[in-house]
Amino acid sequence: MTKRIKYTVHGEVQGVNFRSFTQSKASSYGLTGWVKNTSGGQVEGEAQGDDEGIQKLLKVLESGPPAASVTKVENSEMDTKEGESSYSTA
Repeated sequence: MTKRIKYTVHGEVQGVNFRSFTQSKASSYGLTGWVKNTSGGQVEGEAQGDDEGIQKLLKVLESGPPAASVTKVENSEMDTKEGESSYSTA
């Protein structure tokens, strides 16, 4: 069953390749969606795919790439979207 989540990652997560890390991991798990930096210093995004892929992504978001220092990951389920074919960075 396909599901979609919205997530926000807090901590030292900008300027440490977090978006490219997330895009690479999400794509390898077969997910679609997007990731971007926020003006408040967080990284946020949406991910869609099977539950296993979503859970794998949430797990790696808790640590991020080596230079990141994640303090919290918030996520919530949302309605799925049609027409996405990849995981993009903004």
